[in-house]
Amino acid sequence: MADMKEIRNKNESDLKKMLKEKRESLRDFRFAGAGGRTRNVREGRSLRREIAQVLTALNEKMPVPQNKER
Repeated sequence: MADMKEIRNKNESDLKKMLKEKRESLRDFRFAGAGGRTRNVREGRSLRREIAQVLTALNEKMPVPQNKER
């Protein structure tokens, strides 16, 4: 698991790549759970947390749109 400081230091393309990998891992974890092959149930929680951290870092990097006054 990456520290939030490490995640914030990555560029946008690396974050998107990491997000895709984490989502695939979570999907595989869920299918394994449906088949009864899961042993580490905490893995799902940590994967969801890491996905949230990556999404937070991505949203921090996006510019905030300025509201136009009418």
